[in-house]
Amino acid sequence: MPDKNRKYEYSVNEVPPAGQLVMLSIQHVMLMVMSLCLPILFASQLNASLEFTASLISLSMLAVGFGSIIQSVGLPFIGSGYLCPNLCGPSYFSLSLSAAWLGGLPLMRGMIIIAGIVEMVLAPIIQKLRKIFPTYIVGLVVAMVGVSIIKLSVTSVFGLAFYGDAIRSVDIFIGAISLMIMVLSNLWGKGFIKMYCLLIGMILGWILALILVPEYWFSLFAVKGSPTFSLPRFGPEFKRITIDLKMLIPFIVIAISGSLKSFGNLLAAQKISKPDLEKPDFVPIRKGLIADGLSTSVAGLIGGMAVDTSSSNIGLAGATKVVSRWISVVAGIIFIILAFFPKLITALSLIPKPVLGASILFSGCFMICVGLKEMFAQNWDQRKTFVVGISLIFGLSTAMLPELYARAPEFIKTFFTDPLPTTTILAVLLHQIFNLDKMFVKEKK
Repeated sequence: MPDKNRKYEYSVNEVPPAGQLVMLSIQHVMLMVMSLCLPILFASQLNASLEFTASLISLSMLAVGFGSIIQSVGLPFIGSGYLCPNLCGPSYFSLSLSAAWLGGLPLMRGMIIIAGIVEMVLAPIIQKLRKIFPTYIVGLVVAMVGVSIIKLSVTSVFGLAFYGDAIRSVDIFIGAISLMIMVLSNLWGKGFIKMYCLLIGMILGWILALILVPEYWFSLFAVKGSPTFSLPRFGPEFKRITIDLKMLIPFIVIAISGSLKSFGNLLAAQKISKPDLEKPDFVPIRKGLIADGLSTSVAGLIGGMAVDTSSSNIGLAGATKVVSRWISVVAGIIFIILAFFPKLITALSLIPKPVLGASILFSGCFMICVGLKEMFAQNWDQRKTFVVGISLIFGLSTAMLPELYARAPEFIKTFFTDPLPTTTILAVLLHQIFNLDKMFVKEKK
């Protein structure tokens, strides 16, 4: 049993007992499953067959599982060694779809492989960034990891799957009750209740949805039509890989953006796992980015969708005080096993949207507050006010005014894509600019 007086229930290198390890891993798998909507939506946009869709989901799950394992197991030259599972990367979705429309799955696979290689090439640069990432910018980046999931979590709590969907009061009620169960279990619960607060909230929220909304019952009939066990079937589209130079620059840009997102996630995972570190340790972060890039390339190689690190799972680890990296490893193994059991995949994919939204919102709260606490831990001055303020305003504007940036010049589009990478880039640049006078004074001395 874990010691109640310790800072964590299970620390980053500690292995929980077998039963708890499996249950804690399943709790993280429940969050990871939500990203499976991306291969489903991707296949629907291509009017693909059920066989193609099933294979795409299975292969994407294999890539997610592989990435989660190598990211957390603690190998000598690759992987951060933190609890940082993978999921199907939403950053790559739109561009992957464009590649598929242009050259089919073979082109999408080739470009995803290149994107992963770009991230691996960028990883060594991270170690040279120590001086441009002071503590308050690290805190800002961690907070923005939580901010980046606001849109997904809130729309899901309202039960929205697509733009223009009707908002129902019952979905809001289910989402709110699910969130309250998770939060109160975490605040007032002890031992089992506190560690499994998210899993308890999701199960009870799902039961509530089945009681209040009959259509959730009807959706469960889809499980009957799925085979219990099945291997991925490789059609002709899975047997070729192509590259188009016209798609090269967009994929390099999205790879840079994805690297910045993973950089933020890994910083957050490090802060949660080792809060006593006064400055970031860039060695595990570099290894983590190499693992992330390799996982993305492997996804393209086997025919799955691009993968990415999961900010929701990192937030869950911080909220429950269970940060053992072995949970991510076992979650990856479970995900790989699930890839061969379509019936289980279908059942998990039917978790009501409001319940999933509540779980992501629950995780995001911790990320935002950890970042803010870190950001304001040091003495504050006017320089930091302008660095953070300007970066936040323009970073958040990419989510609030996407139509504005869609009409902007290509150079602007490259850097103003998403709140997390945009805020990070601006904060780093402005910190250097606003502290030029200090640099000159040091040089004179």
